[in-house]
Amino acid sequence: MTTRYLVLDTETTGLEPRQGHKVIEIGCVELIERHLTGNNYQQFLNPEREIDEGALEVHGISLADLEDKPTFTQIADDFLAYIKGATLIIHNAAFDVGFLNHELGLLERGLGSIEDYCEVIDTLLMARKMHPGQRNSLDALCQRYFISNEHRTLHGALLDSEILAEVYLGMTGGQLNLLGKEAKEEGSGESSMEPKVFDPERAPMKIITASNEELAEHDKWLQLLSEKKGEAVSW
Repeated sequence: MTTRYLVLDTETTGLEPRQGHKVIEIGCVELIERHLTGNNYQQFLNPEREIDEGALEVHGISLADLEDKPTFTQIADDFLAYIKGATLIIHNAAFDVGFLNHELGLLERGLGSIEDYCEVIDTLLMARKMHPGQRNSLDALCQRYFISNEHRTLHGALLDSEILAEVYLGMTGGQLNLLGKEAKEEGSGESSMEPKVFDPERAPMKIITASNEELAEHDKWLQLLSEKKGEAVSW
């Protein structure tokens, strides 16, 4: 029987569900036989509570953006039907599964936990075994496997799932693209996964330094992101 994989990520109002924080976005992309099927899932949710300022800086989703969205209880059955029987691929699964299980527990409808519906693969744990002693954040893995994430200016559940899908393919089968084939430059037989080298003869780039206030805000954002991803992040 062909395994159905769902690469999943969430965005939340904060870091700790036991403090009343809620899920505000669920994003999944489906992989079958190492191919993206397009049968994706994305749902924004009204948390019916304020969003922490630090979380807002990470994902850019405000409460005003979510006022007309359904609550978790309204989409729970459809979401569970979508993931049932699949194997979930999640980076730092303890964070996302913990939030989803907390949401399910709040419903008091006997729906159980995510593990009752799916097996879970944690790519953070995989990466720590494959690359011990190295940085294994999603951004670090993108760099290690030559996967571009330059289009990501803010975090989003569906966007991060799409990036993680490509990372997972690279971790489990070599340098592959989302079609499950070796990546080639258009019109040639050469792999496009080699790092690009800038021309050493180019004019020097202008350096603009950050202000003390900007550095402090940057450190605050990195702390929040490190807590969400389960390891220290430094840029």
